[in-house]
Amino acid sequence: MKPLLIGIAGPSCAGKSELAHRLGALLPATVVSLDRYYRDLSHLSFEERTRWNFDVPDALELDLLASHLTALAAGETVEIPVYDFTQHVRTNQRTRVAAADCVVFEGLFTLYREDIRALLDFKVFVEAPDEVCLARRLERDVRERGRTPESVRRQFESTVRPMAERYILPTRVWADLVLDGTAPREALVESVLRELERRGLWPRREPPPH
Repeated sequence: MKPLLIGIAGPSCAGKSELAHRLGALLPATVVSLDRYYRDLSHLSFEERTRWNFDVPDALELDLLASHLTALAAGETVEIPVYDFTQHVRTNQRTRVAAADCVVFEGLFTLYREDIRALLDFKVFVEAPDEVCLARRLERDVRERGRTPESVRRQFESTVRPMAERYILPTRVWADLVLDGTAPREALVESVLRELERRGLWPRREPPPH
């Protein structure tokens, strides 16, 4: 049976990743993050990397992502990159991801390209107010990515917010389900599961014997 592919899009820190991982644990499903596909900037100095615009589609290797999703949809195994956000480079490691009954893919530009949207069986958009996204991003980037609060705020105002308005928020129209990222996580998960079941996408049922 073809794997069920679920895509989750939305602005930075709206709640995509947490929703994806909770779904991954419940369905269960393999979870793949678009963040893994940021381009390697090791050819630039660290100072140049810090000035890079990470909030445009070209910052990611979307062609590689599309090929990996195509392979997962066909039941194949892929090796996805590992990205070091503290240095803005890809490491030499790869993560082996095998196709499962369900694959949940999440990231800013999940619904941006038509060819990627066409691979998805169910599309979700998570939205949240700018002030909520900024507060969450401050907590995450300072704790996990070695950033200063000042640099996080500067990046949010210069690229994160304006690029979301240009590239990400318009992709909301392609979603099968739009969720409020400030709602309790359990309610968000339940909304997705209920809609999947309503559409006959989950639980997966074996086709009747011929």
